[in-house]
Amino acid sequence: MADAASGQKKILVVEDEVIIANICRAVLEAEGFHVDITVDCRTAQRMISGNRYDLFLIDILIPEMSGSQLYQWLLETYPQLARKVVFCTGLALEGDIKKFLQKSGRPLLLKPFSVDELTETVQEALR
Repeated sequence: MADAASGQKKILVVEDEVIIANICRAVLEAEGFHVDITVDCRTAQRMISGNRYDLFLIDILIPEMSGSQLYQWLLETYPQLARKVVFCTGLALEGDIKKFLQKSGRPLLLKPFSVDELTETVQEALR
């Protein structure tokens, strides 16, 4: 949901690597988005419950609660929001991660990604 006051689309970046989260924020804000970031999925749950977001950029491998667990929570709690997820990972796409991504059907941004890859993936996911 675009921010009613400014018309900006809101994105939540869930990324435990602070440098990557801050790069995502800088790039996406330069593209005109409002961006919130958090380094853990439990905080993301609270943020999702208290805000309206147009898109979620979620790292798959986060300590304590993974991005895939957050996605499962979205499916169960806010199923309409699960289709607004873009995953990112620097892991090899094999085994359980590959199966999870195939089952989710959600877009994937592989780390390291370029500024253009980030903006193109986000723009495509928002269509």
